[in-house]
Amino acid sequence: MSTPTRITVATTWLDGCSGCHMSFLDMDERLIELARKIDIVYSPLVDSKELPETVDVGLLEGSISSVDDLEKARAFRRHCKILISLGDCAVNGNVPAMRNYFKLDDVMDRSYRENVTLQPQIPTRGVPALLTTVKPIHGEVAVDIFVPGCPPSADAIWYVLNELIEGRVPDPSSVTRFGA
Repeated sequence: MSTPTRITVATTWLDGCSGCHMSFLDMDERLIELARKIDIVYSPLVDSKELPETVDVGLLEGSISSVDDLEKARAFRRHCKILISLGDCAVNGNVPAMRNYFKLDDVMDRSYRENVTLQPQIPTRGVPALLTTVKPIHGEVAVDIFVPGCPPSADAIWYVLNELIEGRVPDPSSVTRFGA
């Protein structure tokens, strides 16, 4: 009997709430089984600080709202054989994209000057520059698989990863939908 090949997985979150990663963790005891099949080589969930040169599967959560987000998305696309857009923010911009209806300067003024009583100022140090508009992942880089949901359920993430582990192309629409 041959041992199945382990796949490498990288994850990160961009602009969003990190709820998709919480759903990943909601796999509970299935995480033990999953740990036998994958190596998480980069993620906020592990200690690795550098994205490896080649990764089998990349999971991106959140939308692209800042220069930082854009750099991460481009790096994941370069390094990951399969790139998954995980959750409604990644798939369609969702809540972060609500600011697209306003001018960026107006959003910044409202957030950091108008609604502040002590030291109203727009932060410039240690904060990534915001892009004029928020975009879903595929608005900037090619995406191979879209997994909607806010957040997608642990079952949906489990299904997608297991299909990939087994060498099959998953159909996320069979297990999840937008907002579910």
